[in-house]
Amino acid sequence: MTQETIIEHGRSQKNYWSEFWKSTELFWILAKRDITVRYKQTVLGIVWSVVRPVLTTAVLFFAFGKVAGLQFEPGVPPKLAIFAGVLIWNFFANSLSQVSHSILSNSNLVSKVYFPRLILPTSSVMVGFVDFLVGFALIIPMYLWYYFKQDFMPSWQLVFLPVFLGMAYLASFGFGLFLAVMNVKYRDFTQLTPFIIQFGFYACPVAYSSMNIRQYADQWWYPLYNMNPIVGIIDGFRWTLLGGTAPFNWESFIPSVIIILVVVLSSVAFFRKRENGFVDYI
Repeated sequence: MTQETIIEHGRSQKNYWSEFWKSTELFWILAKRDITVRYKQTVLGIVWSVVRPVLTTAVLFFAFGKVAGLQFEPGVPPKLAIFAGVLIWNFFANSLSQVSHSILSNSNLVSKVYFPRLILPTSSVMVGFVDFLVGFALIIPMYLWYYFKQDFMPSWQLVFLPVFLGMAYLASFGFGLFLAVMNVKYRDFTQLTPFIIQFGFYACPVAYSSMNIRQYADQWWYPLYNMNPIVGIIDGFRWTLLGGTAPFNWESFIPSVIIILVVVLSSVAFFRKRENGFVDYI
């Protein structure tokens, strides 16, 4: 079957979301292309999705656990906790970077072919998602290791893992969509995005537990820490993987849900308002 798209004044605005839904084939084509390009002409290929988080976990465990002496909750395997934080952070950071550059990196398509531009940032998240899935496979042998070592196994909380993975996706999509629009007109944001990711890595509990921050609950910045939406995502992701040994942090979860929803809705509205002018700056 062939599909015919008629471009006429006002029609694309009225039928934008229906055309977006009909463009699922384009979504998968762009996602497959981005994944292929990422590992093209590499020796290890997709294995890098395992090597990166493993090496990062080893360095963070030494720096924060051995040198700084930061501890996790009693019964929590520290290496598994850090690996979980690295996995979900890498998914967010990689997706944020891909989404923020999605319009500029596809400028040839934007300037020549008509399609719902929102397809570009939406499909670009798939690169980070594939990396996450490959790295997550390492969780299984880690569970087996800690089961024989200290009789540790996940609990029923594991069923909520897709919730926090979805929150990470929405957060990267929402913030990245805003950066993607700003990148088109102001290329300064291309330089700013890596700095934001680097700063956020230390501002979020990737290599440490939020338990270490609660001792500063009387400080003025403590509420700001809990309002960081990625804090709630990482805390919740660890809770799903580590069961009852890692407590659920309501102080960070509720602000995360509210902020992510506000950011996604406002960034989509902002993108729709500016997307017709992309060709003027590319």
